[in-house]
This record gives sequence, structure tokens and C-alpha cells, in this order.
Amino acid sequence: MPVEPRQLTLWCAVAALTASCSLAVEGHALRAVPGIDDDSLSPVDVETIMLDQAQMRAITGAGEHLTIIPSMDGKFPVDIDALAETTPPQCQWVFAETQTFGSEVEEFHKTTFQNPPKGGLISEGAAAYRDAPTARRAFDDLVARVDGCAATALGPMFVGDWVVGDEELQTRQANGCGRDYRVKSVVLVEVTACQFPDSVPGMIMVNILAKVPG
Repeated sequence: MPVEPRQLTLWCAVAALTASCSLAVEGHALRAVPGIDDDSLSPVDVETIMLDQAQMRAITGAGEHLTIIPSMDGKFPVDIDALAETTPPQCQWVFAETQTFGSEVEEFHKTTFQNPPKGGLISEGAAAYRDAPTARRAFDDLVARVDGCAATALGPMFVGDWVVGDEELQTRQANGCGRDYRVKSVVLVEVTACQFPDSVPGMIMVNILAKVPG
């Protein structure tokens, strides 16, 4: 797929904003609205495994500077259609959480935090499925999507260096951002981070997974 200069500029602008986050978002964090879990068939309630703000502040070391970005605490996977539609098909999942986590999600919660003094962003997200094979299928599909995007001309920007294991997937970009995924039992966990040491998303992941039964 040929890349138009205008599209490339837009993608780079988004990547740069994500990496630097030099503009703090003001406002008050709101309680997550009711989500897709009202009729959940999953044996795991994702609310029981999410870390609270105090835990996130302690793990990141950011203290009171780490705050929830208003409107970015939700119980629905979010697609940014305006960006996904201008992205090569293999990489659209970067802007489409319905692709990242798949169509069989029973429960979902994702919260994004900012650390303005350090220009950092970090998020914790978890999707729960009806059974372990379904969660595993979502993880395997995500690995295939990452592999497909990495093979395109824009792979270095959207994926960067990536490694995959039996239950984990990690991407690291040159702009200081990265994503970590782990599947455990019926849950697929995502931790994304920009301008935080690699040890931080790792510690968040360990603490979330410790709450997942099985």
C-alpha cells in the first residue's frame, strides 16, 4: 500500500505526541461508565485485577504527579477510526482495540495515566473471555497482527523491535514507547508505556497477573 506524505505526517505526529506528551491534560477523572460486562460469561471480573491509582503511583515512582487522563478510563475497547482508516490494513490494530483484543471480549477495562513532569504516559488494560481457549485465540490473533504490521514499511514506527513467547508479547519503539501483553487463564493483559523504564511496565504486569486466578 503506497503511503501518502500527508498520512505519514499524521502518523508521525501521533507517534511524537504519544512519546513526548508535553501537554498535560487537565480535568477530573470520571468513574468508568457501565461496559460490556453486564452479561459477562467470564469467570474473572476484570475490576478485581486492575491496579488502583495509589498502586500505579507507587510502582511508577511518579507519586502524585501520576494522574488519570480524563475520559481515558473506560470499559469498552476504543477504535480511533480516523487514524485506523488511513493506516495500512496490517497495522490498523494499533488504533483499533476491537482488533487488538478481538470480538469475543466478555469484560474490559483500560485506564491511561499521565506524568506531565517527565512527559510520560502509561496504561493498564485487561480483557476477560469466557474460557482459556478463547483468550488464547485472542492472543494468537494479536501476535499475527503484530507480525503482519512489522513486515510492512511502517513496521519500525508502529511496532519497532518485538519479541514473542508462549504467553507474552512485547514491542519497543525507538521513540521510547512500548506495549506488553500477557495471556493468563481467561485474561489478556496489556500495559503500554512511554518514557518509563522497561522495569515499570514489567512490574505493573506482574502485579496484575498475580490477581488472575489459575
